[in-house]
Amino acid sequence: MFVWLLAFFLMSGALSFTAGILLPLLVLEKLYFFTETPSLLQIVAGLWQNGDVFLSLVVGAFSLIFPVAKLFVLFLEAIGRYSQNGQASIAFRHISMVGRWSMMDVLLVAIVIFAAKTSGFATATTQLGLWFYAYAVLASAASAALIKRSATPVTT
Repeated sequence: MFVWLLAFFLMSGALSFTAGILLPLLVLEKLYFFTETPSLLQIVAGLWQNGDVFLSLVVGAFSLIFPVAKLFVLFLEAIGRYSQNGQASIAFRHISMVGRWSMMDVLLVAIVIFAAKTSGFATATTQLGLWFYAYAVLASAASAALIKRSATPVTT
């Protein structure tokens, strides 16, 4: 049962992450005439093109590179769990520190939506991409917890 649950969270998390960065995160309507539906990739690229290189690098690192690295390490750890002695790898121990920042993007989008709704000049609503991204973060956290749980030493 444990292996199937871990496999489910890893696979569904990877698929949801892909959908989360490609699908629109939110709909911004300005003055009832202009509508934007940016995806996470479009937001990072837009920041870069508008000259906000540092912000683009920070958002890209925390929302794209680190989650991909975390998923990669989780997959390797899950595969290695059954071929090694049950010890957590160095990469797994270090990637868990980065995982604490995974919900930063969801929080930022929530703040943008709140700001748009309270300004009166624009409205914002969440889209499917945000929900896929949020699920991917939760699935990777659940996978990490299941892997940590399986790493408890067995006494004989």
